Amino acid sequence: MAKAKIQFVCNSCGAAHPKWAGQCSDCGEWNSLVEQAQVTKSSRSERFAGYAGDSSRVRTMSEVDLQEVPRVGTQLAELDRVLGGGLVPGSVVLLGGDPGIGKSTILLQTTCLLSQQYKTLYVTGEESLQQVTMRAHRLGLNGDSLKLLTETQVESILAQAKIEQPKILVVDSIQTIYTEQLQSAPGGVAQVRESAAVLVRYAKQNNVALFMVGHVTKDGALAGPRVLEHMVDAVLYFEGERDGRYRILRAVKNRFGAVNELGVFAMTEQGLKEVSNPSAIFLSRFEQRVSGSVVMVTWEGSRPILVEVQALVDESHLGNPRRVTVGLEQNRLAMLLAVLSRHGGVATYDQDVFVNVVGGVRVMETSADLALVCAVISSLKSQPLPQDLIAFGEVGLAGEIRPVPNGQERLKEAAKHGFKRAIIPEANRPKQKIEGIEVLAVKRLDQAISLLRELD
Repeated sequence: MAKAKIQFVCNSCGAAHPKWAGQCSDCGEWNSLVEQAQVTKSSRSERFAGYAGDSSRVRTMSEVDLQEVPRVGTQLAELDRVLGGGLVPGSVVLLGGDPGIGKSTILLQTTCLLSQQYKTLYVTGEESLQQVTMRAHRLGLNGDSLKLLTETQVESILAQAKIEQPKILVVDSIQTIYTEQLQSAPGGVAQVRESAAVLVRYAKQNNVALFMVGHVTKDGALAGPRVLEHMVDAVLYFEGERDGRYRILRAVKNRFGAVNELGVFAMTEQGLKEVSNPSAIFLSRFEQRVSGSVVMVTWEGSRPILVEVQALVDESHLGNPRRVTVGLEQNRLAMLLAVLSRHGGVATYDQDVFVNVVGGVRVMETSADLALVCAVISSLKSQPLPQDLIAFGEVGLAGEIRPVPNGQERLKEAAKHGFKRAIIPEANRPKQKIEGIEVLAVKRLDQAISLLRELD
């Protein structure tokens, strides 16, 4: 196969150059030239035909077939939940996470299960076939019908895929794949982008469900060009500590399901096991009451999850008191402490404040504001809160308690786990009483602080 001509395109102005240079001669931008394969006019139509898996014909909405595409169940309920109900034929899923977090493990488990019903091809560019097989035996997986391939050249991968005709294709990982059309080393921006584009195009045209594993940088973002996340249909992140037992699979992009959906797994000797009731794990509290601890209900994707928020307030011996958060946004903690001082009369300017969400969960929504404030007050006053109390709600800069979405569903989840009292925004007060839980609705922060003093 003849190699395509190489050109260098400026990321700023789009000008094409025959050779690489440190500065673009058209716009003057430095270090903006990126290697690309030059596509001729004759081959362009053939190369990009049917990229979205459909013919290039103008249609009206009335002509579009709205019949739902049948999904392929992975036999892992938590993974199906994150994907939006299962795999969609022709979809491309990008899975990222820290080294050793379990990306290859969950894909090997999934493909071993799927290979019993569908043709499945597992392509590994980082491990040998012996390593993959040994892991499958160690985890007790039945992979007799799973097809394995060790290859890093994308043209060779597609040649084998056309012979095998798989319904599910796994590429582990995209940073090791390269195309012979480019001269740069595997893992570079141009190689990752071009290789991913070729694989995505194959998946769309042949109705193949494609999994791609992506490396992450030290900041936790996916390595390679940002356009990689735009090319795929779903982006999943594996979170958790490598020495911890639990892993959290989060969807940050999903064209076929809810964004920010959460799946919880436990790492065992037999691989990753599903955790059907995550709230029971994150609520492993002490039997005796301790100050600085309160339970909140966060909404992740399409379900509520109960998590424990802990705060430790201690006298600071530094000129600038420390504000440390784990699982929450640090800037939001500083803002809430200022609101607490101005509208609640509780000053922490001479105190170190440490906040943690138990279980390694990252809470990104504003419903944690009220629970965080309650935990800080409890720790500062050394006043333990009741074990059967939950709190959720957004705190505004004027000291008002704002409502959060799905308030009634949060209360029902709390009642199901045995909680008896709930401090919530007045606007989230349910119209009908929820059996087993007393609702304490507040409009302002000072009302919530008064309620905390009265609780025993």
